[in-house]
Amino acid sequence: MSRDEGAAPVRRLLVVADSDSYAKWGAALAGRVAGAWASEAVLLASPVLPSARQLDAALAGSGFAPAEVRTLELDALLARLSVDPPDAVLLALRGPLVRVVAGRIATLPDRPVLVSGFPGLTIPAEPKAIVYRELVDLVVLHSRREVREFAANARALGIAVRFGLATLPFLAAVPPSAWVGPERDELVFAVQAKVPSGFEERVRLLGMLARAARAHPDHHVVLKVRARPGEAQTHAEEFDLGELVADPPPELLALTGGGLPPNLVVRDGPMSGHLESAAALVTVSSTAVLEAIAVGVPVLLLDEFGIGPKQINTVFEGSGLFGDAGALAAGRWRRPERGWLGDNYFHGEEHDDWEDELARLVAARERGALPVPRRRHNLVGGALRRAYERKRMLGDYDRTPAGAAAMLVALPARWLLRRARRLRAAVTRRAPCAPRGA
Repeated sequence: MSRDEGAAPVRRLLVVADSDSYAKWGAALAGRVAGAWASEAVLLASPVLPSARQLDAALAGSGFAPAEVRTLELDALLARLSVDPPDAVLLALRGPLVRVVAGRIATLPDRPVLVSGFPGLTIPAEPKAIVYRELVDLVVLHSRREVREFAANARALGIAVRFGLATLPFLAAVPPSAWVGPERDELVFAVQAKVPSGFEERVRLLGMLARAARAHPDHHVVLKVRARPGEAQTHAEEFDLGELVADPPPELLALTGGGLPPNLVVRDGPMSGHLESAAALVTVSSTAVLEAIAVGVPVLLLDEFGIGPKQINTVFEGSGLFGDAGALAAGRWRRPERGWLGDNYFHGEEHDDWEDELARLVAARERGALPVPRRRHNLVGGALRRAYERKRMLGDYDRTPAGAAAMLVALPARWLLRRARRLRAAVTRRAPCAPRGA
């Protein structure tokens, strides 16, 4: 759907999304420039396509109508861009898929400006995240710290990509006075697919939430999930927390005295809706922390599983938001340290510059065709590697013979490589240590 308001803007933006979290981010970011751009959104067919329910939640408040968001396969998308290219394409896609799609769009005649970015927390800044996006023109980031760290990565890798700063688009800055209202009766736990990892840690987490539910009988402890059984997510969730609550394993029952309290419940839907009735937001690591801060809801970041890159929570060091299971049971919620806010997502919209960067790139395109970016990293394997990357990210939606052939070659090769790495690591662990002073 074209989101024109009043006179139609001259410039056009196409948002191309795959998963629910990227659809939410892409639509919300496009919503920030609705007055200056005519925007449209499509879904790229892939194994992580959101369900109708997930798409409704992702687009809530963005101005995009779910019924008007079409799903296109890659060839259909490229055909459309060849015939009628917009001024810019926002690739709201997982990193490896950005590389696949950007590489194809970049070779089209009169190609559009290519923009990408991230829907959530990206600290520590992984170099591979920029490698995946080396073929785009502009990467949108959401904090001063992200810009510094990713720019340093790009320099080290020799990647000449521009970076733009944007306030995370779904942070609704609401005056504190607007949050004085009815009694808040939810303690919302924001589920992450990747943390904590492992069956034992996830059972232990549910035990903590069950104790909190018993300690706060006048509240619902809401396990806020992103997906229902059978729905895809950006990251696959092993040992689904909602399913563990629905069918508690013996280990969980042993932790909770034989049963879960009735006020520990599983719910889905937009996070913004849950925050309207939240007394606090609890998580191990989630962008929902930022949403809660923006609307004045107190937070507790559980540090029971550690603080580090594996837990995706190092960005919150110095925020004052961490606490343990005791703080959860006692209801000792946290407010962020003011000094942490300015460098981490709450820099103030007046410092955003991504629209200016995008305007400069569009102006350069209008003066003449943009250069075709050249891939510099992960070149081993050539065309076979590129076919494998496309097949791996698009799954059954890639029907090319090259993709099928690449999988036949790549899967055994990857198995052998991983096997060799495990053997090498085992040998290293068993090797005797050199004598001190040798």
